[in-house]
Amino acid sequence: MRRYRFLTLLLVLGAGLCAAAQSTSPVLQAMQTELDRSMQKLKTQPVPPYFLSYEIVDTHTYAVTGAFGKLTRSGENHHRQLDIEMRVGDYAMDNTHEIRGGPGSFTGFSSTMVPIDNDTDAIRAVLWYHTDERYKRAVEQLTRVKTNSQVEVAPEDKSDDFSHEQPQQFSEPQHDVKVDLKAWEDKIRKYTAPFAKYSNIYGAQAVFEAGSETRWFVNSDGSRIQTSQPTWRLFLIASTKADDGMELPRYESWLGFSEKDLPNDAAVLKAVDKMISDLEALRAAPVADPYTGPAILSGRASGVFFHEIFGHRVEGHRQKLANEAQTFKKMIGQEVLPKDFSVYFDPTVGRMAGTALAGYYLYDNQGVKARRVDVVDDGVLKTFLMARTPIEGIPQSNGHGRAQAGFAPVARQSNLIVQVAQSSVKPDLKKLLIEEVKKQGLPYGLYFADISGGFTFTGRTVPNAFNVMPLVVYRIYPDGREELVRGVDLIGTPLTTFSKIVAADNHVEVFNGICGAESGGVPVSAVSPAILISQIEVQKKQKSQERPPILPAPFAQK
Repeated sequence: MRRYRFLTLLLVLGAGLCAAAQSTSPVLQAMQTELDRSMQKLKTQPVPPYFLSYEIVDTHTYAVTGAFGKLTRSGENHHRQLDIEMRVGDYAMDNTHEIRGGPGSFTGFSSTMVPIDNDTDAIRAVLWYHTDERYKRAVEQLTRVKTNSQVEVAPEDKSDDFSHEQPQQFSEPQHDVKVDLKAWEDKIRKYTAPFAKYSNIYGAQAVFEAGSETRWFVNSDGSRIQTSQPTWRLFLIASTKADDGMELPRYESWLGFSEKDLPNDAAVLKAVDKMISDLEALRAAPVADPYTGPAILSGRASGVFFHEIFGHRVEGHRQKLANEAQTFKKMIGQEVLPKDFSVYFDPTVGRMAGTALAGYYLYDNQGVKARRVDVVDDGVLKTFLMARTPIEGIPQSNGHGRAQAGFAPVARQSNLIVQVAQSSVKPDLKKLLIEEVKKQGLPYGLYFADISGGFTFTGRTVPNAFNVMPLVVYRIYPDGREELVRGVDLIGTPLTTFSKIVAADNHVEVFNGICGAESGGVPVSAVSPAILISQIEVQKKQKSQERPPILPAPFAQK
């Protein structure tokens, strides 16, 4: 099966419940009461469940969207989504066990909408009906699992299907986010108006969102959790088209946990001016040719690079699934990065380099407490990111069981942070790049200044490659001259590319994004300094064959 993971700029973040904090949530009360009743009743069945969890996610978002100085949307949205995880069998083998040699298995997980009113009877009615439905499906799936295990070869990884974890008790107040929609409508008009002066800018949009996402979680282990996270987001996107049909986008985005974290009007309008000048320059820039040679990746580009080629390959469940390539499965204790490079994931860090981190959370979607995980120390692989799916040698979760509402949690990235020892920190990567260009006898090197995201393949049936999608790329010539180019993607395979990392600078940058994989889209961050790689490969970017518009824009002023 073709498996891929992708990372994009963070366009939408969840928002939550506008209500005063309560000492005992009626939502949690309803969930706990119905979970206890369901487990008690279902224990009398021939195949009783051994685990049940409920998670309700309340999302109450205020949003304003505009384009070319006018509003396209303004308002709020409020909904609640229930996720149920039902497991029958036992910890060693249950209904979520992989069915090898056949279609993907039912995970015992499901999602549905619940009332936004705090009516315990109404909430319990939804819980009751869908719990019953999930139980019946889980029992059917367990039969398929047992049959499959008898006819297929023994699995390489014989670890249990589910881990034993300590129950957690935690509650924080529900956040009330106050938004002046009228003020933000005026701001969005102001931010997008400058784009309307340019007839060759075909798309120009600003998106503002604010709110707070509240999560209630209970399980049959005894966990009972309430978290509430406010989020403020401003996102700008504009695009043009070159004469040869190539689409050329530019993005800017800001993330915060309060309105004060967002920039003032002057800073946003300065960014708008820079986007416009970049688009004008990109239209005139030459198309880059396929290339193999040295390159510098900015901190943001480097963060996406590590997220794609490394982060997905250390997600624990990928070391267990039969159709995954398992790049690093047998490499714990071995050097996988240059010895001066370390990588850790820490969802408990809310801010770094003066920027809020999208991958911040206190408890994962399986009720496990978030924690720092040192995956690589001085180049040596130490462990993997773990959900409650054990693998050989790592029987417990480390708080990285994550999912978008409506998906079953698996091991996913949080805040990826790259650390570099002082011996590999160099003050002038450009100088080193030029030296490497001359050493290799090449006409130029490359500098990847900004990035939009990327994707990677981690399965066995397709090449284990990655693709990072740059927005702004420069050729750097031996005399130090820089030339803007367009139309390239950074590609390669992980083990080869890691061996070519040479040095880093001491200025870290943050990329906040939404990472999409089998458990849906989850917010993540990548924090890294700029790095120098002695050899990378780029290919030409796919482009449209459509010509730019024939008719002039009605608002054209140039």
